Amino acid sequence: QVQLVESGGGLVQPGGPLRLSCAASGSISSTNNWAWYRQAPGKQREWVATITRDSTTVYADSVKGRFTISRDNAKNTVYLQMESLKFEGTAVYYCKLVEYGPRRDYWGQGTQVTVSS
Repeated sequence: QVQLVESGGGLVQPGGPLRLSCAASGSISSTNNWAWYRQAPGKQREWVATITRDSTTVYADSVKGRFTISRDNAKNTVYLQMESLKFEGTAVYYCKLVEYGPRRDYWGQGTQVTVSS
């Protein structure tokens, strides 16, 4: 059974940085993509960024140039480095692991990020 454990959330001032981590435990397929999503209060969950097995990255327009997704395959871990955080970055951030062959999706429990002065 694959489990994802997130860490790194917290309170940060506007313009500040924060780094999230998400580690997977259990047996993981070597063919997978990682992604980060977030859900702000009263809003639907939205996609933030994806990184493929070969480390190709894609970002939502709202975070492009400020957020960086990366992965460490040896540690089965994905990261989200967030810079220049804005008030609207306040949300619960979720990591997602997508395995292929067969397709399986796993979600982390979420970590709260609060951007406030």
